Amino acid sequence: MAAYQGDSGHGDDDADGGAMDQALRSAARMYAGDQAAKALGISIEEVAPGRATARMRVTGDMINGHRIAHGGYIFLLADTAFAYACNSYGPVTVAQTCQITFLRPAREGDELIAAAAERVRMDRSGIYDISVRRADGEVLAEFRGHSRTVKPFSG
Repeated sequence: MAAYQGDSGHGDDDADGGAMDQALRSAARMYAGDQAAKALGISIEEVAPGRATARMRVTGDMINGHRIAHGGYIFLLADTAFAYACNSYGPVTVAQTCQITFLRPAREGDELIAAAAERVRMDRSGIYDISVRRADGEVLAEFRGHSRTVKPFSG
């Protein structure tokens, strides 16, 4: 069952406990309402300020006519890690633009891991790089997302 793991993976090494607490609270709040991630079995494994790791197994329902994972699912996994990383500071932040480069195919049964890392954040904008790998470490795709902090959504 997919779940938010609630662990930063950084233990006591975090110098700013307040920022780490905020990142964990933001991830828990987001995951509680993240129906897309839950429906696809995506788990959020690590969260820290400006960083996040998401994991998903490729199922038979994700396979296209070439018998490989549909690129949209790989994009969605990368976008999920991006979302948790750029929302780790608290304010509602959304994708402004994203680009993905597919390098190798994923196949049914593959366990995919998307690791997001902030490159720069200024005012209301940010740039994040996300690598999507198979569990064996082979890189399948590289994703770059530009974020924008917005006013909270209502109703």
